[in-house]
Amino acid sequence: MKKLLRSVVSVSAAATIAVTLAACGGESGDTAADGSTKLTIGFVPGIASDPFFKAMQVGAEEKARELDIKLLWQGAADEYSPQSQLPFVDAMLTQQVDGLILVPTDPNALQPSVTKAAAMKIPVVTVDTTVADESALTSFITGDNLDGGRQAARTMAEQIGGSGEVFILSGSPTATTNQLREQGFKDEIAQNFPGITVVGTEYANSQPAKATSALNTTLLKYPELKGVFAADGTSGTGAVASLRNSGKSGQIKLIGYDAYENQIDDLKAGVYTALVAQQPGAEAAAALGYVVDKIRGNNVDEIEKSLVLPNVVITADNLAEMTAHVYPAN
Repeated sequence: MKKLLRSVVSVSAAATIAVTLAACGGESGDTAADGSTKLTIGFVPGIASDPFFKAMQVGAEEKARELDIKLLWQGAADEYSPQSQLPFVDAMLTQQVDGLILVPTDPNALQPSVTKAAAMKIPVVTVDTTVADESALTSFITGDNLDGGRQAARTMAEQIGGSGEVFILSGSPTATTNQLREQGFKDEIAQNFPGITVVGTEYANSQPAKATSALNTTLLKYPELKGVFAADGTSGTGAVASLRNSGKSGQIKLIGYDAYENQIDDLKAGVYTALVAQQPGAEAAAALGYVVDKIRGNNVDEIEKSLVLPNVVITADNLAEMTAHVYPAN
């Protein structure tokens, strides 16, 4: 019965979204400067409310204006899951957008959507995360998550003196970005820092309260904990709350991922001791450029099947030099 109810809710949500998207059509802004009908590109983020994806939206909207195309940005408000995301993807395909950019919340659950889009001759670019089979994609664009995890591990090792217990807080066990960050962190520790022990990994699924609870429990179980690697922004938000509430802010080294304005404030306050920053706006802009070139047949030989953008590590010491890497507010 619960499964049936979820299915009915999903169908209802998809219908509502489709009506909303249909209402967006036929506006005066749909005509390009040359008098032709604008291309319509659908963009479905992992979770619309997350500041990382808001920064991605800023980059996408700027690029859409530059390319003179219509951008449909639609995503789940507050849950990072395929169940929440799929109705938005289905609605985009129902509307037969000219191109689709997707941040898959699960590599397998979103695979059929990519396959369906390919059958409809709709080019697809995945951003940040991807699907299990990338053969039908125009491109996959992401930050260097594996190296980001390694950079976090090296920074952690330096900050805790090369020994001690550390803990990983992550967003989702199925998101490819999180998997790679965790892998990079663990591999770097195992290969180069034998004095450091990773005591566990917990997943918050984009819910800061879950991250706070997980770290509270870990602090009780491991009173000598020296460091926490928060592999995504919402996990970091929960970790900050836990460390502040426990009175251990500044005592336990906290390496975060991303560079939202509130994270930078917490870095200045000494709660975070380092942040691994991505380039979400640049990822989105590159995705729009690629999908439009694919549709128009322009510069197709310059489209990279896999484009990896570098990360940087921001600390209190180098913050003045890294302001360009702070995510813009939406």
